[in-house]
Amino acid sequence: MTIPVFPETSVALKGKKGLVVGIANDQSIAWGCAKAFRALGAEVAVTYLNEKARKHVEPLAVALEAPIFMPLDVMVEGETEKVFERIGKEWGHLDFLLHSIAFSPKGALHGRVVDVDREGFQKTMDVSCWSFMRMAHLAEPLMKNGGTMFTMTYYGSQIVVKNYNVMGVAKAALEAAVRYIAAELGPKGIRVHAISPGPLATRAASGIPEFDELMDKAQSQAPARSLVSIDDVGRATAFLALDGAKLITGSVMYIDGGYHIID
Repeated sequence: MTIPVFPETSVALKGKKGLVVGIANDQSIAWGCAKAFRALGAEVAVTYLNEKARKHVEPLAVALEAPIFMPLDVMVEGETEKVFERIGKEWGHLDFLLHSIAFSPKGALHGRVVDVDREGFQKTMDVSCWSFMRMAHLAEPLMKNGGTMFTMTYYGSQIVVKNYNVMGVAKAALEAAVRYIAAELGPKGIRVHAISPGPLATRAASGIPEFDELMDKAQSQAPARSLVSIDDVGRATAFLALDGAKLITGSVMYIDGGYHIID
């Protein structure tokens, strides 16, 4: 497992420290982002969902030379707080946070929005939206000299995408949260971004019916005529953590070859 080197900018994030949440394997968007942060000189803390996931994530954390490697299931009481407490003790500050997790129970995700029960809706919103709000709350006091917060969205938040269903509702809420948090934390020099990649063959996407058809459509219709990769997403996300992007905040950054502009 190798981390890319960008010789001309390899120290652009030197001395910066960030938390990456959501690496499941080497196909994860969060892994693409973590590699890019590390390639630019940042130190990266990494979490894994549970013991079953650990064997897939640990080699990646080793490749990143992650000094902090901890379990984090946002549905387990206190685990989120433990991660930020350790960062506070060991690092004393945080420069960037990447939230790249989402979940909806199969029954809720595969059914009509109008039929989703309360439990399925609450779990979808808890993991996919509220967890970012909670992490932003915990990260704020650690971003003493400003910082950047990222979360992952999809354009099914803006228009109806077949089979995206209740996750589109959750992502719309997440994007609204990004705007409000950006407004609230902006005076402290903290930027907040929603990153919206085009369709990607990730573990999370595998739960969406007919996803292959969506990817084929994106590749044939996107202006760039190309599917996005996790490395494309990682490099663009890492750019937004640079000081040169300090006045960019509160918006949805599409990394999809222009697919979102096509009818």
